[in-house]
Amino acid sequence: MRRAIRALAALGLLAGAVVTAFAVAGPAAADTQICEQYGSTTIGGRYVVMNNRWGTSAQQCINVTSTGFSIQTQQGTGNTSGAPVSYPAVYLGCHYTNCSPGTNLPMQVSAISSATSSISYQYVSGATYDAAYDIWLDPSPKKDGVNQQEIMIWFNRQGSIQPIGSVVGNATIGGRNWEVWRGSNGSNAVVSYVAPSPITSWSFSVLDFINDTKNRGAITSSWYLTSIQAGFEPWIGGAGLAVTNFSASVNGGGPTGPTTPPTTPPTTPPTTPPTGGTSACRVTYGTNVWNSGFTANVTVANTGSSAINGWNLGFTLPSGQSITSSWNATLTGSSGAITARNVSYNGSIAPGANTSFGFQGTYSGSFANPPSFTLNGSTCSRA
Repeated sequence: MRRAIRALAALGLLAGAVVTAFAVAGPAAADTQICEQYGSTTIGGRYVVMNNRWGTSAQQCINVTSTGFSIQTQQGTGNTSGAPVSYPAVYLGCHYTNCSPGTNLPMQVSAISSATSSISYQYVSGATYDAAYDIWLDPSPKKDGVNQQEIMIWFNRQGSIQPIGSVVGNATIGGRNWEVWRGSNGSNAVVSYVAPSPITSWSFSVLDFINDTKNRGAITSSWYLTSIQAGFEPWIGGAGLAVTNFSASVNGGGPTGPTTPPTTPPTTPPTTPPTGGTSACRVTYGTNVWNSGFTANVTVANTGSSAINGWNLGFTLPSGQSITSSWNATLTGSSGAITARNVSYNGSIAPGANTSFGFQGTYSGSFANPPSFTLNGSTCSRA
């Protein structure tokens, strides 16, 4: 996505004032039209669709559906040796404080066990544009302003346009070959992956592209994924371009968690865990804390001589803390007394083994860790 400050950098203009506000509508009904420059709405109770006409004063209108959007009219004209005129897109995550409903982003890269997306594009002829994903990352859990690293995945490009920077090599990701570009627009770094021929639909791992960018030294595991976006960058024309279907999901739990549950998981978690005094355990409680938010990664180790089959971990959050989302466990309570129960695929912990779960939350005042943990009624030691 090209944001307003990025347009000014790309065109070499002075960025004295940058408009980053959005006109936010309610959830989209069938065939909702958006013509406002930064107008947006939500679809599916999960994603945001934005018009994002940042690079031209000419009219652009999009037609929003329940699964995506189409460009109804695009009257701007961009210089093909410079920046495009807009980036109408659908996204999961946060963009200039406009966060998609219920999102768990930003999330630290080290905490991500899987990040997947599925897309179906509709293309047109006679226009100059690219069809691209934008994946945004930053050293901090940033919800506003320009992130420091942009990953672009060009599914299609038409006309005499090219990514920012220069070609640095090739990569095979998701079973496909990509030409890799790298550069900077003056406000953020960009790594672009360009498909050799148009891709109309694909389900893939976003995390694979993040990991490739990390392996190139552009980011580290301590950075945060802030949004996954899919749309178009038109230079000339573009009416009729459409995202007909989009989905994205980011799951926490880090590299120790399974990326998918077992093929045939049980329909319910193990029945009733032991009720007290029998578990020998050790808990490691790791946190990342910022402003008024935090993430916690909890590792439960079995230090006993017998397997644990089904577990409940009890703890109390300090005053002012509240959980907003979790992964790899079913949590009861969001503040105060919390019980974390295993899910279908991590209920057994062999002697000497461990399992992990995590959650994201908010806090006020001074941040502190829970004072103690009990596993199936027995107090655990702390790592």
